[in-house]
Amino acid sequence: MLSSLSKALNLPDGLWKKLVLLGLAAFFINVGIDHFINPDFYLSIMPPAFPLHLEAVYISGLFEVLGGLGVLIPRFRKFSGWGLIALLIAVYPANIYMALTPEAFPDVPLSALYIRLVFQFIFFYWAYLVTRPAYNPSY
Repeated sequence: MLSSLSKALNLPDGLWKKLVLLGLAAFFINVGIDHFINPDFYLSIMPPAFPLHLEAVYISGLFEVLGGLGVLIPRFRKFSGWGLIALLIAVYPANIYMALTPEAFPDVPLSALYIRLVFQFIFFYWAYLVTRPAYNPSY
């Protein structure tokens, strides 16, 4: 059963690459769904100067779910990886806002706000990996 699922998803060779791909998908699907379950958190990190806060939270959540699902579909994997990178760039101002206005987030340690900025680059790289030929042997 697992080998037929692996074949259907055209998963890359090697356990590490499978974990990278499946972990990326699970992460973005989960966080995307969370935008709809807990929108208040995402609203709280939106820079005040940005318009359409609730709409942006729902749109980014939708694209996170679509990107997570997309990396599981071989034909869309590379495109979805690039889409997730674009999404990460688009939401980065929220992370910057959190770091620059720590008083708005008294329950979050200042170090965590800055670590969050660094982790975003790890997520960029994670999404970038699935655009590479090793993850897209047929496409």
